[in-house]
Amino acid sequence: MLKIPSPDFGANGKLPKHVRDALLRADIDPDRDSHFRLGWPKELHFKWMPRFVLMLTLYGLLELQQHYQFVQLQVWVQSLLYLLVGLFMIQAACQALLQATIAAASRINLSHYVTGTLGEIVATLPEIVVAGYLVVQSPLAAFVMVMMTIYNNTLVFSFYSYFLPKDKRGRFLMPKPITEAGNQILIAGGALGLICGIWMIVANVGNHGKSYIGPMDLLGLSLAMLTIFTVYIIKLVRDYAEEEGNIEEALKFTEKQKDDRNAEAYEYAISEDGRLIAVVTLCGIIGAFVGGHSVAVFAENALTQLGLSDIATAFLLAAFGGMSEYVILWSSHRKGEYGIALANAFGGITQVLFLLLPFTLLAIFFVQMFFMPEHLDFPLSFSVPVILLLTFLFPTFYTLSSLLAEDHTFGILDTTILTVIVLLLIVLLLTHT
Repeated sequence: MLKIPSPDFGANGKLPKHVRDALLRADIDPDRDSHFRLGWPKELHFKWMPRFVLMLTLYGLLELQQHYQFVQLQVWVQSLLYLLVGLFMIQAACQALLQATIAAASRINLSHYVTGTLGEIVATLPEIVVAGYLVVQSPLAAFVMVMMTIYNNTLVFSFYSYFLPKDKRGRFLMPKPITEAGNQILIAGGALGLICGIWMIVANVGNHGKSYIGPMDLLGLSLAMLTIFTVYIIKLVRDYAEEEGNIEEALKFTEKQKDDRNAEAYEYAISEDGRLIAVVTLCGIIGAFVGGHSVAVFAENALTQLGLSDIATAFLLAAFGGMSEYVILWSSHRKGEYGIALANAFGGITQVLFLLLPFTLLAIFFVQMFFMPEHLDFPLSFSVPVILLLTFLFPTFYTLSSLLAEDHTFGILDTTILTVIVLLLIVLLLTHT
């Protein structure tokens, strides 16, 4: 529901009839959540800090243990500890970077919808660092991990959508960024995946002398995806700004009410002290690199000492990597913040596909061209896992897009359809690698 600050709020926190009527006359749906508080309440401001300090300490101990072997630990135990430290550190780093972004935006008085968009992008930095570290160990594992994360997040979105409160017609009105720009980005992702998959199949079957993804192919594809993502972000911000302007015009906001509405979004921002913001930012950056290195150590051990395949290692990383985000999703749902929860769930699809994936491809390009051209995994071949992961984007996103076009949340049949598609992909991957 649109959260208009007093005096327009009714005593029970719901929009009065005259406000709803004014919004409806301006063709604005009062039941779509388009305004929310950024950040966390004061008591939760630095809840990530103890976890950050603890994981940083454990990381230091693990590094000392690896070099001096104070205690005899089996390889799998040490690898698991590195993985857990990395994942918890990445979660803390994401929260620190997001908190610093919100605080800095509050200081320069950015619009709340711009800040929300920037925050989601900045929070992806730790995952980008992880992918970069992993590329050095195994480009194939890095690619598979990112792709499987997309499918995992699609499943999470469909399951979560099923549990949202629905009206008598079985609908929960999705935020406009999901049903409009978000729907378009799904179509683009599915089309790109299908094009790349068909290209690989034709090149193999037609014996055109091309059986691998060359560095320039990676560069071209990543730049194309980043271009789409850039236009998507611009459209997202413009749509938010247009809707905000329509709300202010429909309700005839004074300048003070406009300022109050924007200030309300930053109610949970930390102190505007520049030094504090810099410290929080530094913690986020350190956490991103420490977490990324920890996950990379696990991957290295899994591939070289534990005997796991690239695909199996990528599956483990994709399965464990999203746990912290899923906890945040559920906690937002329990507090009734459905708009925030949906934005996080959907952002886990679009941002991984059009931000994390192209950066992973760029990392593979640079490592192959300038740092490790003799790496055994270069170049990426037109293998069955790569073709399946790309081609299955089309049926998955086509199904998701078709269901979202109906402007409703998923029912049991919708969720079952998507689950079967993703499970079929996993079975095919495991049986053909």
